[in-house]
Amino acid sequence: MDEKTTSDHTGTQTHGLSRAQTLALAAAAGVSVANIYYAQPLLDLIADDLGISPAVIGLIVMLTQVGYGLGLIFIVPIGDLYDRRKLIVVQGLLLTTALVMVATAGGKTVLLAAMTSVGLLAVLVQVLVAQGAALATPAQRGKVVGTVTSGIVAGILLARTFAGTVADLGGWRAVYLTSALVTLAMAVILMSVLPRQSLERNSETYLNSVLYIPGMFLREPALLFRGVLALLIFASFSTFWTALVLPLYMSPFSYSHTQIGLFGLVGLAGAIGATFAGRLADRGYSTWTTGTSLAVLLASWGLIALLPFSMLSLSIGVFLLDLAVQAVHVSNLSVVVALNPRKSGSLIGGYMVFYSVGSAIGAIATTATYARWGWAGVSVLGAAFSGIAVAVWIAGLLSTRPSRPVIIVECSRE
Repeated sequence: MDEKTTSDHTGTQTHGLSRAQTLALAAAAGVSVANIYYAQPLLDLIADDLGISPAVIGLIVMLTQVGYGLGLIFIVPIGDLYDRRKLIVVQGLLLTTALVMVATAGGKTVLLAAMTSVGLLAVLVQVLVAQGAALATPAQRGKVVGTVTSGIVAGILLARTFAGTVADLGGWRAVYLTSALVTLAMAVILMSVLPRQSLERNSETYLNSVLYIPGMFLREPALLFRGVLALLIFASFSTFWTALVLPLYMSPFSYSHTQIGLFGLVGLAGAIGATFAGRLADRGYSTWTTGTSLAVLLASWGLIALLPFSMLSLSIGVFLLDLAVQAVHVSNLSVVVALNPRKSGSLIGGYMVFYSVGSAIGAIATTATYARWGWAGVSVLGAAFSGIAVAVWIAGLLSTRPSRPVIIVECSRE
């Protein structure tokens, strides 16, 4: 097989993805993942509308993440057994239904159930990444993964700005109705642009596919290594974005939520620049791209720590932080998928569990840290996660370095 032709997870020969198909996957990934983050700036509006207490309203965010975690484990592996194109379309239609349920919810119970469903079905984003990786040729895989990942980052960073703007115009329900319409359009577009796939007979069961991941982590040190790096970089990422609103909303800054959301545009610029990591991974430089990016991530916290004194330094730090995190993430995905392209869905699902755990650790640790030590404590926390990641990378590099051959010289006695 030459480098212009590869096989997808069904065994069908494919000649790679066109630029239009890659961009469609990236846009769809951004639309899908944004649904997880819309609620964060809308919690007060939802609580007032449905009469939910502040203590309970936080369940919206938690249950959405719980649903997402369950989807990573139980839905993403389905793509390794059946036609992902059909799975993507079905998930898109079901996600549209869940979004309509959120928008029309009349009480707490229906809302929480619908938000859990949104999280569960939003793992469509990982099925899209797996589909892009499976359909790409080996020579373009890193570039495709990098482009789709940039779409994901755009969805994450712009979700809060989009939700705030639409809510100001038409209320919080309009946010989810609009997203439902966009998601439905996305499913129709993907159905028309993604190539059809002819299935080969697959004797593997769904249970075996789900259980494949724990064994894979034991068999493949590279997968566990990349998973640990993902946990640490997204803990650092979550530390920053969870804490940012806390000092900027208070005096002396007193920024509005719209103004704070504009920092997402700065982060977006950095994340788009991370597409270079995919190209470098295609050329075999994923290890050094990872190490360099981790060093940049650590350095970014030195600038972020200057928040009380310089907004320019903060902006540059945000740019570098997002650039570094996404560069490492893209490199990780390129390495993970290359371990077994036929199992890309299961591998990505397992890898992303580390992402979810890291994000949760960062968010939980940040709130307590800021309450006690303020922004300086948050900066130290973020730098600590980043520094540990650098140490893990160095340890991994040393463990894979080939040892020098030992030359034994025998001296004969006369």
